Amino acid sequence: MMTEQDTVYARLSRFTAFTTLGVLGTTQDIVRTCLEKIPKADPENVAEEVLCLVAITTARAAEVGLRQENGVASAVSPTILDLPFAYRDYLIGGAMITKKDTTLLDANEPAYKRLQDKREFYLNQFPENQFPNEPFTREKMEIWVERISPINLSISPNERLEDLQVLPILMTHLKLVLAFGRQG
Repeated sequence: MMTEQDTVYARLSRFTAFTTLGVLGTTQDIVRTCLEKIPKADPENVAEEVLCLVAITTARAAEVGLRQENGVASAVSPTILDLPFAYRDYLIGGAMITKKDTTLLDANEPAYKRLQDKREFYLNQFPENQFPNEPFTREKMEIWVERISPINLSISPNERLEDLQVLPILMTHLKLVLAFGRQG
């Protein structure tokens, strides 16, 4: 028989796995689209920006979806917020094992600083405990598209965002996270 604590741990595990898969899948879909449609975009910058944007908005959707389960919400949100760093650790760890080169860890410091700056930027854009609805997220993604685009592109951020068609991808993911959180 499961105790109440076991039930909370099971819920926490399922929700964390669900959101992590969603963050990584959504990030991959958006990055792929951006790199196909934005000429001369820096792949590393695009990947970092998208991962931070998706992680932060996912954490906000989770906070709202899990509002009735404060213990789960307070445990899950920081984990989701740290996904960009966990993913970077995973990639670096794999490279270290493959190449048998522990110096790769030292070379990782500038990437961590970039991720911290990007995460901080998106934390300031998306308030805690508020679901990032579509109009609000669209407005913030116009800033985001500027951050991932090379300078001097001839079309406006709004036109670029429309051309990319990535807002529906993100919103579908966020609504899934919200619904999964609310299902209890």
